[in-house]
Amino acid sequence: MTAIINANIMAADGSFEQGHIVFDDKILSINGPIPDNCDIIDAKGGYLTPGLIDAHCHLGMVGDSQGAESDDGNEDSEPIMPHLRAIDAINPFDRGFDEARRAGVTCVVTGPGSANPIGGQFAAIKTSGICVDDMIVKAPCAIKIALGENPKMIYSDKDEAPLTRMGTMALIREALYKARDYSNSLIAASEDGDKVDFDIKNDALLPLIRKEIPAKVHAHRADDICSALRLAKEFDINVTIEHCTDGEVIADILSAKNVPVMLGPTLTDRSKPELKSLGFPIYKTLSEKGVSVAIITDHPEITIGNLRLMAQLAVKNGMSREKALLAITSNSANNCCINDRVGLIKEGLDADFALFDSPPLDFMSENVLTIINGKTVYTK
Repeated sequence: MTAIINANIMAADGSFEQGHIVFDDKILSINGPIPDNCDIIDAKGGYLTPGLIDAHCHLGMVGDSQGAESDDGNEDSEPIMPHLRAIDAINPFDRGFDEARRAGVTCVVTGPGSANPIGGQFAAIKTSGICVDDMIVKAPCAIKIALGENPKMIYSDKDEAPLTRMGTMALIREALYKARDYSNSLIAASEDGDKVDFDIKNDALLPLIRKEIPAKVHAHRADDICSALRLAKEFDINVTIEHCTDGEVIADILSAKNVPVMLGPTLTDRSKPELKSLGFPIYKTLSEKGVSVAIITDHPEITIGNLRLMAQLAVKNGMSREKALLAITSNSANNCCINDRVGLIKEGLDADFALFDSPPLDFMSENVLTIINGKTVYTK
């Protein structure tokens, strides 16, 4: 059992209050009695936040400085691949995990890239461990769907579908229809005592069809975002919008529909037409509209150690400090449906923390301590 004392502790609204916490692998108490047998960590007035969370990246899927040898982010041998599992490709020994821990990033949502209209299953994992099975927070936690330019570019080079946005949506729609029929057949067979032949792709989509997990929809252009919302309505599924570059154009729609949004990676070049509106003002706009915004790196597009920098730049461009801090902690957890484990300093949640020597969104602040599941994994 451990106590962190003399800390400014992040509250649920992103503000800070002086106090102390007691924990083992879970948070046991906040500002309660400190047991006599506790190990003591003196924060010396530092700022204690929940462990930071990157709600969309490819950490462990695309190896750092290893080239094609460790690039396992896209299985683009066919366009519909919902049965691919991120946990089968994540390398916990990739350098990025150490960089994450040094930066106070304790949990990431990582998975396949956007080459395929349906790319596979994302997983939420901790950033410390030697076997991915022991790092899992939730897997699968989402099905990756990609709209826009990426699937078109990949499959036009192969001279096969999809070649257009229409083709991409048609393939996704077909897969969802089949999965819905498969689900209905399983229910009917169960009632009649019959058996349905197993189909691995349809089976992988059942948690999405049954609203147990969302679709993480890669969408930059406003019309692609609207297509994602159309799919959500047509099939009664939950979706989150990933990247959302043109989100300012339809901010009122996103707000009215209460759609979770993962913004980023914004500190990159405008490498394709659908990124022409890329910029930081959207962070202020969407957060002020009440949209649940998570800030992401899309690692390795922006390396995982720079997650907090993205929040700092959002603040520089008008987002409030409190909302920016929530966008890399509790909003990320809420948007990814892992808030029963991480995202807040709250009794009963995992003991994941980052301790900063000054307010965490001050540019010169540094992370001095990272704790995951109650164990110190980095100290400066």
